[in-house]
Amino acid sequence: MLFQLITLPVEYNASHRAVTLLDSTGILAGQEVGQTRKVLNAAALTYVAAAAASILQLLRLLLLFGNRRND
Repeated sequence: MLFQLITLPVEYNASHRAVTLLDSTGILAGQEVGQTRKVLNAAALTYVAAAAASILQLLRLLLLFGNRRND
């Protein structure tokens, strides 16, 4: 879970740098920049979903083990 949380800002920064690089070198033109930004943002959101799932799994395990101590 910690690794996934650390990866979030790194992934967003990488996506931003990729779009900037592709735009500045002329590889993308016109509306391709906006479309590329949307795709890379969606890819970065998969890391957010994975981190959220990991946090929820940890909370689930903590609740299960917490209830076990009370029994």
